[in-house]
Amino acid sequence: MLDQVRIDFDPASLDLLNALLALMMFAAALSVRTADFRYILRSPKAPVIGLICQFLLLPAATYGLTRLLDLSPSIALGMILVAACPGGSFSNIMTWLSRGHLATSVSMTAISSTAALVMTPLNFMFYAQLNPDTRPIVEAIAVEPWQLMKLVAMVLVIPLFLGMFVGQRYPEFARRADRPARWLSLLIFLVFVGIAFTRNGDLFVQHAASFAGLVILHNAVALSLGWGSARLAGLSETERRAVTLEVGIQNSGLGLIILFSFYPHLGGMMLIAAFWGVWHLVSGLTLSAFWSRRPPQRDVAAV
Repeated sequence: MLDQVRIDFDPASLDLLNALLALMMFAAALSVRTADFRYILRSPKAPVIGLICQFLLLPAATYGLTRLLDLSPSIALGMILVAACPGGSFSNIMTWLSRGHLATSVSMTAISSTAALVMTPLNFMFYAQLNPDTRPIVEAIAVEPWQLMKLVAMVLVIPLFLGMFVGQRYPEFARRADRPARWLSLLIFLVFVGIAFTRNGDLFVQHAASFAGLVILHNAVALSLGWGSARLAGLSETERRAVTLEVGIQNSGLGLIILFSFYPHLGGMMLIAAFWGVWHLVSGLTLSAFWSRRPPQRDVAAV
């Protein structure tokens, strides 16, 4: 049973991981401008549809999936936590590769990272409490929502606005640092996943059959929600690509930090979040490569 699996994690590494995730967010935010926020006011349809998928539809669908499949509490909590996280910054790179609407992607990443201050704790606690199987776990550990909000603020929101400030104040530095910063972000993210895997490689191999298929299915649900909602809303093809990748690429680094901070001994949660960190890169890059070879139809709505 994965609920009895215990992950080997050194708590002394937590401060370093917090600093690395904050640095990753800072680096990603160097290319974010206030104009990206104003874009939502000028052309709100695509970002709003994407954010509804991100913070309302995906968590609700994930909860329904965990109940339908009758998953173990630890695995269900891992899936709920990942679904509660905002979109990841790698979606911007993938949107660019896929010839998607980059302004939609960047604005969604910026807004969702800010909204995560409230929405990530709210969604996680709400759906974890709603499930009678997972409720005893979160009640026993008793993590207050404000503790999650404080963590999200430290590793996402504050670095986001600091990165925006530096990028706008020193645009030449931001321009020169953009490419190295993207590679740095990828390296830091791989360090996160590596820490989760390195000391527990045997556990990942031993239990892969129990969680790998679930992560692949969950990610497919997220991508499908993004694409289907964008299509139903009548968005242009470039916007559909951006929304799909924003909803399907989660900030699982934040999920791992939350796990390391509050739930380090729930092995099922850790296995789900860590494998998500690997799989969404595989699925997102595969989809981007597919789209990169297929120019989108001429868009009237895109700007």
